[in-house]
Amino acid sequence: MLFALAQSLGVAYAGGISVYATVALLGIFERWGWISGIGAPLDAARSPWIIGLAFTLTVVEFVATLVPGLASAWEAVHSVIRPPAAAALAVMVAWHGDASLILAAGLLGGALGLATHATKLGLRVAIDASPEPVTNFGASVAELGLVASIIAFVWTHPYATLGAAVALWIGVVLLVRTVWRTVRRAVAG
Repeated sequence: MLFALAQSLGVAYAGGISVYATVALLGIFERWGWISGIGAPLDAARSPWIIGLAFTLTVVEFVATLVPGLASAWEAVHSVIRPPAAAALAVMVAWHGDASLILAAGLLGGALGLATHATKLGLRVAIDASPEPVTNFGASVAELGLVASIIAFVWTHPYATLGAAVALWIGVVLLVRTVWRTVRRAVAG
């Protein structure tokens, strides 16, 4: 039960970063045999048209986050998309368990998806304050790499993956806090 909950929370964490990349990578990795054991209903991610749709949305998201200003707007709009999608993904991972596991996965997955998304939103807004485009590109690539790593490892090492993801999240929260303080001091003079 705890194994499935850790897996569902790892997927929810990834969904809080990019729900589209999470679904696309789940489907691609499952089809290529890099991960296994995705049960119904999440096994629908293996469908070629779901992979195509999720991959297309991932590309649109990647391009949108390269444009300063648009990146912050994109993240703000996704404040109403990512947390419920992360909860839904967590429920789908835990679907084979008992009702209490499914409910716990949904509640905790939504909360973790919201926390992850809120941290990402804060980081994106801070990055958008920078006038050069390299940081947006670097952040987008790092996010995709993190999502890919989580999806690749959460099926075989869910506890370690979730622990590393939460530790990274805490580090990013502290980084966002430091960046925001620096930006406020610079603006205040």
